[in-house]
Amino acid sequence: MSLDDARQPEEGIAPAAPAPDATTWDAFLGGKVYVHQPAKGRHRAGLDAVYLAAALPDETSGHVVDLGSGVGTAGLCAAARLARIEVTLVDVDPLILDLARRNLAEPENATLASRVRVLEADITAKGTQRHASGLKPAMADHVIMNPPYYEADRFRSSPQSARAGAHMLDARGLDPWARTATDILREGGSLTVIFRADGLQELLDVLSGRFGAIDVVPLRPRPDAPATRVLVRAIRASKAPLQLLPGFVLHEGEGSEFRPEARAVMRDGAGLGLRPRR
Repeated sequence: MSLDDARQPEEGIAPAAPAPDATTWDAFLGGKVYVHQPAKGRHRAGLDAVYLAAALPDETSGHVVDLGSGVGTAGLCAAARLARIEVTLVDVDPLILDLARRNLAEPENATLASRVRVLEADITAKGTQRHASGLKPAMADHVIMNPPYYEADRFRSSPQSARAGAHMLDARGLDPWARTATDILREGGSLTVIFRADGLQELLDVLSGRFGAIDVVPLRPRPDAPATRVLVRAIRASKAPLQLLPGFVLHEGEGSEFRPEARAVMRDGAGLGLRPRR
């Protein structure tokens, strides 16, 4: 559900383009979570954020850090699912973080706000700068992240620079994200990532030597379609082998109807049933 903050246009009058600072008021998990997010010009959260939160096992407890959190959708969905976690939302965009703080102040999120905080930090900065900004070594029991999907030299970026930054990796690719996740996780802590399916090799390459016990879960739009996204869960410093788990399918057949298990994730806050590993 999405409720535009602006008034609806009168019948017969074409709506004006959203103002640069316009936002929408969107419900997730059947109304367990509400977020203000930009109407245009910056990344908008959707299914990826919900499935990232759903990939955390039901037994998860402790400190969860959402790297590149945006307005906080994935972190808030995780907090709504899991009563024994505390969440830190981390992003570098001050305008987006203002929306994240606004989301925590909304009465609809009051039951979650005491367990969620906001931290402004550059995930891709050098270690000393990250540490000074509050991203401390071994601070997290779990990290979740939805990094930019595309390399700037392979894909045409959006003309809006803020939106491009949310979707485009710089020349270093995923390595700074993996390095920061490794640094802030305690040994034995978990990392959960959602990424495009054709970038799986790139993701596995940067996790190699840093993480083990890797679980790969393909996300497919339909039963006979190739995966478009992958969820990858891994354990810091583990030596356990990789597992390719059964995929998760969103839609029934050729239509747009969601499968019952997909509706349970999106509307009821159900998890994906993944088990913890060491």
